[in-house]
Amino acid sequence: MVNLEMPGFIKPQLATLRAKAPVGPQWIHEIKFDGYRVQLNLNRGKKRAFTRNGHDWVRRFSTIAGAFDISGQAIVDGEVVVIHEGRTNFSELQVDLAAGRQDRLVYYAFDLLWRDGDLRRLPQIERKQALRDLLDENGVELPVIYSEHLFGDGQEMFEHATKLNWEGIISKRADAPYRSERTEAWLKIKTIQKGKFPVIGFVKDPTGVAALYLGKREGKELVYMGKVGTGWDRTTSRKIRNALDTVVSPKTKLTRPIKKPKATWVEPSFVADIEYRDITSEGLLRASSFKGLTKIRAPR
Repeated sequence: MVNLEMPGFIKPQLATLRAKAPVGPQWIHEIKFDGYRVQLNLNRGKKRAFTRNGHDWVRRFSTIAGAFDISGQAIVDGEVVVIHEGRTNFSELQVDLAAGRQDRLVYYAFDLLWRDGDLRRLPQIERKQALRDLLDENGVELPVIYSEHLFGDGQEMFEHATKLNWEGIISKRADAPYRSERTEAWLKIKTIQKGKFPVIGFVKDPTGVAALYLGKREGKELVYMGKVGTGWDRTTSRKIRNALDTVVSPKTKLTRPIKKPKATWVEPSFVADIEYRDITSEGLLRASSFKGLTKIRAPR
């Protein structure tokens, strides 16, 4: 490679959301990690760790940066995660970062943009091989892990990811260069969890609801699970409001009351069908979306 002046932060390539994984020999498929995108900039002993927005967080990720004892220059693209109960967990990562802990942080390296010269024009599969060679030849070990990939049926891998409760997969064109924008050469296919949660309150808007407060039955207790504010149009919002207005309660029915000044509390007589990405370490739904409302049938 021609030895050029090493750049600083490189704007990352982003994936386009798709409902189904692509098929064909031109695609490779990787696990989608639920963490912080981090670009490691290694310049003859000087190390920086850039976030997706270009902030240098090397102090927060000093253990990961320290694992790269390499000569020369390199820019590695990857994801910092915490593995909790067999999968990456963004909420646990946030807890550790807030506390300044690094002992559970893992860095999944998935691309190499620079190695004593610019690699971004090389095909994806060649960059990944160069990355593996960099890690192997320099004895880079935990907390750094090479992000493995598979060729073949992306949908089969996605279904496997769903069963294991991963966040999803990333499918990448094996022959594509690295481009600092959202492209069709990288596709993300996300898994979705579904559940039914009692509606315990709502926030009014002029004609319907702005948000629903949700609960969950745990034995004899009714605990708070967070709120949902998307997934309906004006007509549906009005129908939800009309239904909930029939079961308004003067106070919350949660076992452990919470303060929500804008809430109108209701009897938990309706359940909401919810799609969500995850449950946070605080026990709240993350990235939730409303899909339907059903009245609970009273026992005969």
